[in-house]
Amino acid sequence: MADVSLVKWREARVGTIWTAFLIGGLICVIGQLLMDLTPLTPAHVLSILVVAGAILDGIGLYEPLIKFAGAGATVPITSFGNALVHGALQEAKNSGPIGVLSGIFQITSAGISAAIIFGFLTAVIFKPKG
Repeated sequence: MADVSLVKWREARVGTIWTAFLIGGLICVIGQLLMDLTPLTPAHVLSILVVAGAILDGIGLYEPLIKFAGAGATVPITSFGNALVHGALQEAKNSGPIGVLSGIFQITSAGISAAIIFGFLTAVIFKPKG
């Protein structure tokens, strides 16, 4: 007979996988609809999603979304806006106004650095078109 705690863990994981899939998919559908139904460019949609994540974190709604959806809320680009605002607010509490600037970079520096490094390596390895 299976251990009861293992069965509960599996049920909780499956629920989390589905909510992550649904919430992450919903965020992506919103972005896709913005690109398909409006004259916005992908760069505009990207900016809108980052700002939406920042606003949701600023009013305290993104953390509950992360707790509910897990990776469904942390993987899409909206989480970058969340990280920017979350870091800024956290450091503003600790260090005052100067903490706003340092907090933004403290949390997001690894992602920004990785994007720059991999973008450079991709440009070096592959032949750009145009």
